Order: sequence, then C-alpha cells, then structure tokens
Amino acid sequence: MQLVFSDAQYWEDFLPLTFTRPVAALRCGILTFSERWQKILGNTEVSYFTEHYLQDKFKTPEDKESLFLVTNFLPTETVIQQIKDLKLGEALVYEDELVAAKINMKGFSLNQIEKMTDIKEELVFFKKPTDLFTYNHLAIDFDFALLTEGRTSQELSSTNGFLGDKKDLFIEEGAHIEFSTINTKTGKIYIGKNAEVMEGCNLRGPISLGDDSKFNLGSKIYGATTVGPHCKVGGEVNNIIIFGYSSKGHEGFVGNSVIGEWCNFGADTNSSNLKNNYSHVKLWNYRTKAFEDTGLQFAGLIMGDHSKTAINTQLNTGTVIGVASNIFKPGFPPNLVENFSWGGGKDDERFKLDKAYEVAERAMARRKIPLTDEDKSIMKHIFDTY
Repeated sequence: MQLVFSDAQYWEDFLPLTFTRPVAALRCGILTFSERWQKILGNTEVSYFTEHYLQDKFKTPEDKESLFLVTNFLPTETVIQQIKDLKLGEALVYEDELVAAKINMKGFSLNQIEKMTDIKEELVFFKKPTDLFTYNHLAIDFDFALLTEGRTSQELSSTNGFLGDKKDLFIEEGAHIEFSTINTKTGKIYIGKNAEVMEGCNLRGPISLGDDSKFNLGSKIYGATTVGPHCKVGGEVNNIIIFGYSSKGHEGFVGNSVIGEWCNFGADTNSSNLKNNYSHVKLWNYRTKAFEDTGLQFAGLIMGDHSKTAINTQLNTGTVIGVASNIFKPGFPPNLVENFSWGGGKDDERFKLDKAYEVAERAMARRKIPLTDEDKSIMKHIFDTY
C-alpha cells in the first residue's frame, strides 16, 4: 500500500522550515513525521503531496490505491487502529479536517470519499514552527516507546553519573558516553547509533541525540531537545530541535528554537529566548506577512536550511532566518532575515545563487552527500520567488 503524505493546508504555516521540504519531512521528537508514520504502519512505500517545486526531490504519488495521510500529529492507539481499518472510500476527520483516507490516487479527488468518521479523542497537532519545540517532550516520549519496545539498550559506562530510572535511557549500538552526567528524572534520553557524548557533558532529559551526532566537551543540554543525525552541539542549549547535518559546536546559548539542515553557528553565537519585559514573543508569519503573537513567553530562533552565523553573533528574541542566509555584520540583525541575505541586515545585498550553490556543495561534501540538480532547482525557486 502506497502512503501519500499530504501537506494539507500547513505548508505555508511552517515556513521557513518548509521552503526546502514537505511538512512530513519535519523533525520533532526522535523521528521526522514521515519516519514516524512509516514505523507505525510498517510501510516503506512513500510519496508526497506537496508544493510543485519540491516534487522532483520528494516522490510524486503513483496512480494507485493509497493511504492518504496528514502526518503532523501524534496518534493514539485507537486512532492508529482506525487508520489501519480504513476501507476504500473511507476517511477520518479531526476538527473538521480530513487527516486520513483510503483512496485511489488515479484521478485524485476527495469526491471518492463515501464515508467520513470523526475522531473523538484529543490529538496533539503540530500547526506551526513553535509547536515543534513546545510539544517536543510529548513527541520524544511517543518515539521512545515506538523505537525501544522489546529491545535492550547498551549498558551505560560506569564512568558516568546517572540520576533516574535506567528504563528511561536507551543507548543504540555504537554510541559512546564517558565521564558525563545523565538525568532521566525529567524525561527520557535516547542516544542514536554511533553517536557520542564527550566527556564533561550534562544531559537533563527529555533528549534525543541522533545517529552519528555529537555533544561536544562540557555541553549543557536541557530538554526537551532533539538533535538530528550528523550534528555537532556544544555550549548550552534548552528545548531546541535541530533537523540534521548542522553544527552549533562552540560556546553560546540557543533556546526554544528550531534549526534546519546544513546550518552552522559561529563560536559564541547567542540567541535570546526571553524578552526583558517578559511579554509574549512575536514571530514573522509568512502567510500573513506580519509579526504574530506566539502566545509564548519563551521563543528564540527559527532558522531555514543552509544558513550561517559568524562568531559572536547576537540574535534577538523571536528571530526568523530564511534559507541560505549568511549573518556576519556587527549588531543585532532584524527579527526577520530574508532568504539569501548576505550580511543579515535589513537592506543588505543578496547572496549570489551560484555562490550559495558552492557553499552548499562544500558543506555537504564533508558528509559525502552531493548537492543534486533537484536541490539546486529548489534553491533557485526560493531565490526567484521569495
């Protein structure tokens, strides 16, 4: 059965994170939404119903019977069973929105649906970037159970200090932790395959450290924090999500934030997550083209893919940074840094597209991942359109 992951109406609400990916490819908890649903449903045949310029990279649905699914929520056991039991022409609806349907993608139309059933249980739905870190503790708990049930963790080395219950710590094969403190009293801690927690780190769950990622010497990691695969994190972080392939390897604080892929923080980059007057934080909304009240007292940084900060960069509370921006000028950049900004200031010139390709190619080559023609096409569309 083909799984068709739909952006529904949410793609624009998750910008700038979705400039370069469908909603299903966002990471929260240990997994991306796509990875979570593949694990739940035991199906690896996946396609995406997303923006036209992303479809060359993210597989277009084939014309056949499919499970059409909105991915950005945490299901209950009852809802999972309801989804598995769907028959052709049936759908599930939550708060007047279709979230799952068994349909034929040939001549795709929701008119195929003959029966709609309302989901009665309350679900955790992710509708905007700040929801990713706000509900990250719930996603980590969900994924921890999904990934570790019936499995045995590696033993924690005796060089470490430990607080909590060992059942709330899971260490995958090949991971290394030495001379650090691990506290699961506040939440579960998951350490991915071949990940490393260097000496002197202090981890206070809930935390997920992805495959082949590292917490550098002396890092202070507060939950709920997710670090995706192939990342380096140092200094102090609190309640952040890094999708993957990004580095915050040095001292400096980042809190209540979401960071895309292939980003890099210069040494002593700091991001405020609390205003001096303790009022709610506003963030740029790409749909309304205005700064909107998040309703949150703590909200730091939302950063799109391939963006960089220079050493000693200082970021205001509630800063949104687009794709392939390079921030290096003195002083605080504005709360909205445009895509391909060269400098980070309001009226700065744009990073030339061919130069952006070069930087991306060099960064990705370090992980032995090529910048494909599809990647370039996506970057060009963002450059030309936004």
